[in-house]
Amino acid sequence: MDTDPDRNKQVVREYVDAFNRGDLGRLRSLFSDDAEIQGVLGRGQIDRILPIWEQLITGYGMQLEIEEMVAEDDRVAVRYTERGTFAAAAFGREPTGRSYELVAMEWFVLSNGRIRRRWGARDAASQARQLGIPLD
Repeated sequence: MDTDPDRNKQVVREYVDAFNRGDLGRLRSLFSDDAEIQGVLGRGQIDRILPIWEQLITGYGMQLEIEEMVAEDDRVAVRYTERGTFAAAAFGREPTGRSYELVAMEWFVLSNGRIRRRWGARDAASQARQLGIPLD
């Protein structure tokens, strides 16, 4: 268990930076080998999640801006403004050219300087409406 909140917040900042740059290799390196990642589009280990993140980054141009971050012991919680533009094919759909903005939150558990667990929550329905994607 990593109980240095400042160190853990720095790891999460590195995660956000790597995500915003689309650096999937760096993202992989920030997670422990047995990390579990859960979010709106599914859950699993890093090999299952990276292809989803790649589509969010390349298709939707997803960018995360940290608005608030709190940490205690081995836990870090973050509230973001998430923005993007649907500029390239993603998730089997052609781009609409439309942009979106919403609030997103993530909760992390860290161990030995790496992310062991990550849960993400965001309003995917609002994102779909703003991007012009039909809700199934």
